[in-house]
Amino acid sequence: MKKSFSFLTLLLPLSALAQQPVTDTDSIARSLQEVVVTAKQPATKLRGTTLVSTIAGSALQDLGTALDVLGQLPMINVADNAITITGKGAPEIYIDGRPMRSDDELMQLRSDNIRKVELDMAPGAMYAADTKAVLKITTRRSFVDGISFIERAEVTARRRWSANNMLDLNYRTGSWDIFAYGLIARNNSLIKGTTTNTLVYDGVQTVVGSSQTKSYPSTNGAVKAGFNYAAGEQSLGGYYRYNPERGHFSNIGEEWLNTDPRIRREIYTGIRAHSHRGSIYYDNTFAERYHIHFDGDYKTARSHNDEQTLYPQGNTSDVHSLGSRRSSLLAAKLYLTFPLAKGSFTFGTQDSHTRTTLDHLMLNPDISEYIPSSFTKATQTSAAAFASWKRMFGKFSLSAGLRYEYVDYLFTLNGHKDREMSRTDHYLTPDLALSYSHNDDSQISLSYKMATVKPPYSHLTGSLSYVGMHEIEGGNPALKEERMHDIQLFGMWKDFMLQADYTRSIDSYAFVKKLYPAQTLQLLMQPVNIDVSALDMYLVWNRPIRSWTPSVTLGMHKQWLNMEGNRYNRPILSYYFDNTIALPQGFLLTLNANGQTSGDMHTNRFGASWFTLNASVSKSLFNKSLQLKLSATDILNTRNNDWTMNTYGIYVNKRQTYDSRGITISLTYRFHPRKSKYKGEDAAKTEMNRL
Repeated sequence: MKKSFSFLTLLLPLSALAQQPVTDTDSIARSLQEVVVTAKQPATKLRGTTLVSTIAGSALQDLGTALDVLGQLPMINVADNAITITGKGAPEIYIDGRPMRSDDELMQLRSDNIRKVELDMAPGAMYAADTKAVLKITTRRSFVDGISFIERAEVTARRRWSANNMLDLNYRTGSWDIFAYGLIARNNSLIKGTTTNTLVYDGVQTVVGSSQTKSYPSTNGAVKAGFNYAAGEQSLGGYYRYNPERGHFSNIGEEWLNTDPRIRREIYTGIRAHSHRGSIYYDNTFAERYHIHFDGDYKTARSHNDEQTLYPQGNTSDVHSLGSRRSSLLAAKLYLTFPLAKGSFTFGTQDSHTRTTLDHLMLNPDISEYIPSSFTKATQTSAAAFASWKRMFGKFSLSAGLRYEYVDYLFTLNGHKDREMSRTDHYLTPDLALSYSHNDDSQISLSYKMATVKPPYSHLTGSLSYVGMHEIEGGNPALKEERMHDIQLFGMWKDFMLQADYTRSIDSYAFVKKLYPAQTLQLLMQPVNIDVSALDMYLVWNRPIRSWTPSVTLGMHKQWLNMEGNRYNRPILSYYFDNTIALPQGFLLTLNANGQTSGDMHTNRFGASWFTLNASVSKSLFNKSLQLKLSATDILNTRNNDWTMNTYGIYVNKRQTYDSRGITISLTYRFHPRKSKYKGEDAAKTEMNRL
């Protein structure tokens, strides 16, 4: 089902850990990325730094959607429709040469329409410096003139019920392809937990605690319409998309200080949000050797929230605050590819202008003494030039790239320019990859990449949020850009695959809790810059055995982080045992188990999950026009979401249970389905993620 805009904290992959915002108040939930390395088909090969999996003709072509296929491929994990790559985080995704604009596109794409999936583990200078992996999907179904549509309905039962319905229409005539798409989703989830903070305050051992029962009902939708025109080697197209959302969240619990009587607390948050986006592209190959591509994007988004914290017992004043966020993006990307020195050379430019404002209005006079209202605005202009070259030398392949980026950043707080935060930067980021292919069963690659990663705008705000009588959350406008060096070794030998990835990050960021200067005891959660090194290693074995494809993965994450005299170096060991089984009468079964030990990721120590089990069964009917699927997640209810944190003399112990155990039933009907031919690309993928 489509992921909604949510303040529910999600489990994030290792490499994306330092880049993601904390969206769930009073919590950081980040865990070791799940590595689903499954159903490796005999046609899966390593070519240079790219892992190529052939889907057509394999058992995976009958799984259902592209999401189902990706979840069963080497090095790719799919959890709640979010895709991550082992040791890399979220990838850029392309379908038939054009970028994926929204998660629901993978639900639209039918698995038996996929010809191959390519996973580039060392993308070059053509992509943003912080792009760690690129996923390319190539479809195989040819066009037929006329109308086609896909209707998909899905219901999920966990602690709460969720449902969505999607309709995808397409009409093709001659060189024109006209499409329209609509989605409506009703999502709901429930989280229960407790948080205790232990510290020495005024020389006395002190405990600040709270309990939570959080409900996240929301309704969101999407409407999209556009066209493609293709004649010979030339094509162009455009589309418009509108996304509205409404949410009414609640958090019922208690607060306490030491042994004082507990106080009931009720938090209610109303959210209204919407976004508009328009994109155009032009693509052409001329003189049989020159390929030119242009993309343009414009996006605006608004969100408003109204939060009330009530104390029904009357011992504490209620707290009321309002928030508003507005953002806009104008971006363009242009590049040209042609043969050079027996290889392929690409050069181009990628430019963007971004504006975002975040206003926070505190309506409680007492609270405003230490959490004042704030009005922040960030404006950024970015201009980048890039060049890359690739060539084969017998069994060796070499790729090299260089990217230069100019960034002008202006930050204002309450209408005044912050001269320390505003700055102009110049970035130069190289990349290099060398690969050797001995034969189809033995390949190896070594790559290096330097990247500059900008933090999300939500982390750069100077505003503070009320969490409880003694707790605050906020951003940090002083955050610096992360400078990252990444060395990767990736190889295959027969049925074994190895990935080893070492990263050294300067001025990455982690979340900490510390005392906030106020007249009363106040604890502040916010991101700060850190220097951290990490080694990720995964060894995979898989081999199809008749109708059964088992896969075994052993993994390790080890980091080196010292902060304020504390070491966060405990490794995390993990295992994955995944199975794809083709049953009689066309049924297809997946059965996957995984677990991990307790260990550190940045400033968090996550609890152990020894055995988590997921399963699904699917069946296609009426010449594959109708597909039924039943999925069960966290069947034994053993998934662990607990974590602890010890920073600046404050020990945080978070105990929480997510509604990860549940059943999903989906029904998909397709009438003459066909692939999209939109060939546009995101002109500023990184900036859109930051917004």
